[in-house]
Amino acid sequence: MDIKELLKILACPKCKGELVLAESEDGFDCQACKLRYEIREGIPVMLVDEARRLDGAE
Repeated sequence: MDIKELLKILACPKCKGELVLAESEDGFDCQACKLRYEIREGIPVMLVDEARRLDGAE
């Protein structure tokens, strides 16, 4: 399954909201939570504790 197909079935683990593929294609972004879930070695890391804050998020 490719990364773009995963977007159809994945949701933000924190708010259950929609995820979008980051422009750099290195993670999935949740605009509601302002978090990025990284993709490491082709595997999305969908753990809230390991998510990075998006730039400009407080």
